[in-house]
Amino acid sequence: MKVSDLADSVRSKNAGPFWVTIDIFCGNESAFHSIRDSLQTEQIATALGQPTSAVKRFDIDDLNVVKFSVHRPVVQGHPLDRDQHGAQWSMLIEELELRD
Repeated sequence: MKVSDLADSVRSKNAGPFWVTIDIFCGNESAFHSIRDSLQTEQIATALGQPTSAVKRFDIDDLNVVKFSVHRPVVQGHPLDRDQHGAQWSMLIEELELRD
């Protein structure tokens, strides 16, 4: 089962010029617990090409949201920045397989 099979939506966006944040909106408590317990931070790091130590994770129980923040590979607006708004990172997370 993929993240997109359980999540209502996955969104990524800028969190300033140096960070991107990825939000997994679960919609209900059951989906939140499944994603929270099955999605490993290491998977996120691998998908985003980051070391695990560089990925910040926030499990927000009250909102049924799992959130990750990572450093952008280059500062926003740099000539090598291929995603000015950080919007495309979510696609990488939507396709991740949840582990049992």
